[in-house]
Amino acid sequence: MKVKASARNGSVIVKTLLAHPMETGRRKDGDGKLIPGHYITEVEANHNGERVFHCELGPSVSKDPYLAFSFQGGNSGETFTMSWVDNKGENESTEVEIR
Repeated sequence: MKVKASARNGSVIVKTLLAHPMETGRRKDGDGKLIPGHYITEVEANHNGERVFHCELGPSVSKDPYLAFSFQGGNSGETFTMSWVDNKGENESTEVEIR
């Protein structure tokens, strides 16, 4: 997961790139067998113990999704946490410094 966050005028602008195959479960492999669905279901960001971003994704989202959002109240030098979970229970989390 790549995350960039910058503070501007009392708000934080966040840009993320989530490395994930995002398989729909409808594509077939070379032998004609369905590739099982494997996709991110939830993405969340928390700052100072509060959720500042949450979204639910599904199989229609493309591989390696890009997300951008902003939230109020963060300052340069502070940190926040980004995380995602997928339909197979896999997850990733990272702590990000606001610049």
